Amino acid sequence: MSKFKSINPYDQQLLETFDQLTDGELEQAVHNSEQAFLEWREIPMQQKAKCMHAAAEVLKNNKQKYARDITLEMGKPISEAIAEIEKCAWVCEYYAENAADFLADNTIETDADLSFVSYESLGPVLAVMPWNYPFWQVFRFAAPNLMAGNTGILKHASNVMRSGLNIEAVFRQAGFPAHVFQSLRIDHDQVAELLKNPAIKAVTLTGSEQAGRSVAADAGQQLKKSVLELGGSNAFVVLADANLEDTAELAVQARFQNTGQSCIAAKRFVVETQIYDAFVERFIHHVKQLKVGDPTDESTDLGPMARADLAEDLMQLLQQSINQGAQVILGGQHEGPMFEPTVVTEVNPDMPIMQAETFGPLAPIIRANDREHAIELATDTDFGLGVTVCTQDIDFVKQKLHRFPDGAVFVNELVKSDPRLPFGGTGISGYGRELAKDGIMEFINKKTVYIKH
Repeated sequence: MSKFKSINPYDQQLLETFDQLTDGELEQAVHNSEQAFLEWREIPMQQKAKCMHAAAEVLKNNKQKYARDITLEMGKPISEAIAEIEKCAWVCEYYAENAADFLADNTIETDADLSFVSYESLGPVLAVMPWNYPFWQVFRFAAPNLMAGNTGILKHASNVMRSGLNIEAVFRQAGFPAHVFQSLRIDHDQVAELLKNPAIKAVTLTGSEQAGRSVAADAGQQLKKSVLELGGSNAFVVLADANLEDTAELAVQARFQNTGQSCIAAKRFVVETQIYDAFVERFIHHVKQLKVGDPTDESTDLGPMARADLAEDLMQLLQQSINQGAQVILGGQHEGPMFEPTVVTEVNPDMPIMQAETFGPLAPIIRANDREHAIELATDTDFGLGVTVCTQDIDFVKQKLHRFPDGAVFVNELVKSDPRLPFGGTGISGYGRELAKDGIMEFINKKTVYIKH
């Protein structure tokens, strides 16, 4: 039987091992989810909301423990891990308070005596989730889907199995019926077989483009709906009229949150040439203020990357770009998973660090001749998750919104997910939406009801 190892990326100490489920155990877990669904869908929305509010309280009461487990498993600075748990409590409260309204019947006038759309649950939904936000990525799936009456089966990343089991414990302690949410100790090569099980009605994945293509293909073979939230190469556009000091500080936060390991982190900085040098100077000043070190220290801003091989992959992209003329003006070295915060100039759009997703603390900054050129550079990518534009000319951005194919445009703010707003991308950043009303509607049977007496 295979085992999953949880290894602290900061000191390389083995934390725990977990036995992989056998095929028989996996089949039983799916059966349990299907049976739990038949019970859960019948429970009144008010009772579901009570359970979800209780989940928020469990998260708040145990945030130090859950955050520490996140930090030990994947290296997130402890202050950010605590904030992640708090955000999960928020999304639980949001759907507890709003799901009933979102899912209320929609009456539509026709020639019938009564016609309306009823929004009904589908059944067990599989969630394939990543390690970089091991609680938040799961809760933004689980909160709307459990409130919708579906049940959840989690296939978490192999290096954050403890976080997955902690999430299952949250729902259990909150009073959800057994097996409404399960975290399964399975590997990626079991997903295709899992999707063949008729009990599984849909799948959502947050992860890489390669993983998304694979899961979408498997789901397509079974004619099951999928939602994909994949990578991003978000542009952070700085126009000449931006407030430089505030923008530089915001840019550092946008790039280096979660040690740069975020799909929605700013990964390409596009700066109008008139202010380029001044922005770079201020940007570097703020980067140098970041404290790098032990992620369990509350004063740490940047911890290790989640694995040493991820740091090596980032280094290869950087070296390839250096070979093409890019210049490292800060950082540029790594030891194991510890990667220095790195700033790169003299880049062009064709370099690997501008075309690939740089999943780590690396910031390339490119010059734009003017505002139009800045838009061209920002949209020169196959990704379409989000973009930040910093300017005082709000009307200009509103006039140019159609030029950005991304799922989100943030003005004078870093791209972030918010339970009240739909979240998702275009292009190779995926399809479908999470959060808000849009998110709860993804895995719903929108049933037309037409009645004549």
